[in-house]
Amino acid sequence: MIDLRSDTVTRPSEGMLAAMTRAETGDDVWGDDPTVLRLQARLAEEAGKEAGLFFPSGTQSNLAALMAHCARGDEYIVGQAAHTYKYEGGGAAVLGSIQPQPLDNAEDGTIALERIAAAIKPLDDHFARTRLLALENTIGGKVLPAAYVAEATRLAHARGLSTHLDGARVFNAVVASGQSLAALCAGFDSVSICFSKGLGAPVGSVLVGSRAVIDVAHRWRKVLGGGMRQSGVLAAACLYALDHNVARLADDHANAARLAAGLAQIAQVKVMSQATNMVFAQFPQEHCAPLEAWLKERGVLTQMLYASRFVTHLDLSAADIDTFVEAVKAYFAR
Repeated sequence: MIDLRSDTVTRPSEGMLAAMTRAETGDDVWGDDPTVLRLQARLAEEAGKEAGLFFPSGTQSNLAALMAHCARGDEYIVGQAAHTYKYEGGGAAVLGSIQPQPLDNAEDGTIALERIAAAIKPLDDHFARTRLLALENTIGGKVLPAAYVAEATRLAHARGLSTHLDGARVFNAVVASGQSLAALCAGFDSVSICFSKGLGAPVGSVLVGSRAVIDVAHRWRKVLGGGMRQSGVLAAACLYALDHNVARLADDHANAARLAAGLAQIAQVKVMSQATNMVFAQFPQEHCAPLEAWLKERGVLTQMLYASRFVTHLDLSAADIDTFVEAVKAYFAR
């Protein structure tokens, strides 16, 4: 199947599976798994941080970070479109007793600095205590402008807030911007980096940050059920991804541009945006369900909505993109 629903649908390559089979393991809850330790240390160094911590998922990594920065009754400022606010089941509120203060994201994914400043609560018992600014990079496939990130994190720190980056696709930002991982993580007290999206690993995220933040997050990982035993088998996949699947993200970006250009040729389709490995397009509402069924019959998996997202990844070729575009053309040409 040609699967455009997400970059989470990739399957481990033969090389990755071989690396997992060869992994040296220990008990990570005891801190004894050498492959996990190697992954944590390597990613922390590349991100310019003191320490790292391996998690089963990005959702859990983000939540542990929020709980490390905020206590019960505290508040974090976040974008309305951010994954930590919109797509993680309300975990910060449900499990952390942390109040989100969502603000509108601009078209480029930023949150207006003046709105961030205005949302920071005064020290008054009537209000939740504002403790954290959380940003996301990439967001909707878009790379946050470097100058904006620097200003936003400076503002947060000047007002006594910590900063967290949901960097689920930060390596897409690395490849698209030409900046180093450390440069993109600068200014953030913690960063969650996912391996099960564009990097193609089956499982795993690493939270990086200061030693103090990671020590607190380590406790919350245990409380949240994220302590794993011989998880070096999974960490080996992430190490393989770092060695083999970062630079090739440029292919995904090129395929996304190819997809957007192809859809733009179809009169019934309006391409809204394309950035890194994501394409957003509008389809006539009445055609969404039948078009999704039409595509599935032809070996293409999508989630067709009025505003649909298509995501390219390492299991898709340029030929697959052309097959998808031609199938959409054939549907509307009937």
